[in-house]
Amino acid sequence: MTSFISSPIRNEERFARLEDPGTDFPFYNGVPVSISGKQWLFVVAMVVVGFLVLALPIPWPKGTFWQFIPAILMPGIPLVALAYVAPGHWKAIFGKVGGREVKLMFGFALLNIVVSMIVGAIVMALFGATPNRTAAELGGLDTAGQIAFFAQTIPQLLGEEVITLLPFLALLQWFSNGFGMGRKGAIICAWVITSVVFGLIHLPTYDWNWIQCIVVIGSARMMLTLPWILTKNIWVSTGAHIINDWLLFLMGIFGAGLVGKV
Repeated sequence: MTSFISSPIRNEERFARLEDPGTDFPFYNGVPVSISGKQWLFVVAMVVVGFLVLALPIPWPKGTFWQFIPAILMPGIPLVALAYVAPGHWKAIFGKVGGREVKLMFGFALLNIVVSMIVGAIVMALFGATPNRTAAELGGLDTAGQIAFFAQTIPQLLGEEVITLLPFLALLQWFSNGFGMGRKGAIICAWVITSVVFGLIHLPTYDWNWIQCIVVIGSARMMLTLPWILTKNIWVSTGAHIINDWLLFLMGIFGAGLVGKV
């Protein structure tokens, strides 16, 4: 299992400090296999389907088992689509996980929390912001419910990475090949667009606060995409995302507990 796809890239086309040497993104340049524009449209369509399976109020049967189904289908549907258009090569977005990768997960998670707090404080002061009620709701669950919630977030947050990074690869290919844009420019465009879209899909969560979703959530998404740009390994960005959210949820639970004791 490897995401380290080597290809000859001129130094001026690389972000020297943001990319591991000797690595490149898969698919956009025909390595390890070419994916056509129509095939990418199919994959992106399945990304939308995977997201809707989680976001829509589908009447799943009650029970802990069933609450995992949409969380699993969210990444599962797009990954099956990728496997269909790139047989035998869908695992190119996954890489090894060793000591360095774990350190990067924690490092980027902590960096993102700091950046998000700073950006969030600025947006709150200037425009106001809507709190995420999930942490408060978590405080009202019993221990078993909290454990089930944290377990469910693992496939769901992998799903959030999948529905962000597969469109990133599609856009990277469209900008670099379809529009003749340089590699750096294509990466920046794909990075910004997918981050803004990620923020927009959180609009219902934050009472349709556009500024908060685009600026705060969008900037957090840009930070969480950085480990992907660095390593080309979705496990690293997923790990950073999980650590980031778990720490925030735990702080919310702890804070709610303190308030309840006052």
